[in-house]
Amino acid sequence: MQHKLQELIESVSHVLYGKDLQIQQAITCLITGGHLLIEDLPGMGKTTLAHALAKVLGLDYQRVQFTSDMLPADILGVSIFNANQSEFVFHKGPIFTQLLLADEINRTTPKTQSALLEAMEERQVTIESVTYALPDPFFVIATQNPISQYGTFPLPESQLDRFLMRIQLGYPSEAAERELLTGGDVRQKISSLKPCVSLEDLSQIRLQCSEVKVSYSVLDYLQRIVRYTRESDGFEYGISPRGSLALLNTAKAWAYLHNREFVLPDDIQMLLEPVIAHRLRAATVNGGEGENPSIRKILTEVDVIG
Repeated sequence: MQHKLQELIESVSHVLYGKDLQIQQAITCLITGGHLLIEDLPGMGKTTLAHALAKVLGLDYQRVQFTSDMLPADILGVSIFNANQSEFVFHKGPIFTQLLLADEINRTTPKTQSALLEAMEERQVTIESVTYALPDPFFVIATQNPISQYGTFPLPESQLDRFLMRIQLGYPSEAAERELLTGGDVRQKISSLKPCVSLEDLSQIRLQCSEVKVSYSVLDYLQRIVRYTRESDGFEYGISPRGSLALLNTAKAWAYLHNREFVLPDDIQMLLEPVIAHRLRAATVNGGEGENPSIRKILTEVDVIG
């Protein structure tokens, strides 16, 4: 199945130039069964990545543009009275899809952001005491603008924790930008993409990922990292058990993506920042705001061999 994943990466890289690492991270997030948060400036290719992944995976795709006046019902759906049937009929919202692009999620209020909590964790939504199952797979790719920009609402910790990984795309290299400038209409290229991984393939890939071996020494290293975040004075709080499971499962998927049947410490180190940075908050200094947690410091101070 690895060759199909490589074909998937190559297909997406034809429309998102020079971002192979971020494409691999997004695919790792997908096959792990988690959700992805992309934080970057507008116009960096966040929507392109989500749309291209939907096309090459053959998934149903919905895009929701989050705004300050959006309500939870705009995402989940609403019951409308049917006079002919003399009853309320539930009309499903855009969340009932396989790949949901929650565009600029931090431009809406916390009340609307919270509409995604149950869906992202339980793969279901409950409306008026009725629970509706969501499709399988269900993959949320959310984008957010830097919090320093006007009209943004910070994502609460409970919402951030629902995202398996948080990544940034960043500016393209000169070569990649030249290819973008001379390569024609990106939207037309996306529409011409063909599915290369079926749902059956995805299920098989997930099963094989779960069978990737993790040695006791690698587990010890992972636990030393988690314990460091919990015991260090540099953080307000440490990584939760959900976070440690996320790090383990993404490392197994990363190893599988790179054609290995076992996890290396390098896999843990490669995924440490996208998996745990948004789950940490640096301790406040002199009563002020805490700085962003330093993943490099964790890697420096936690030994690979205990």
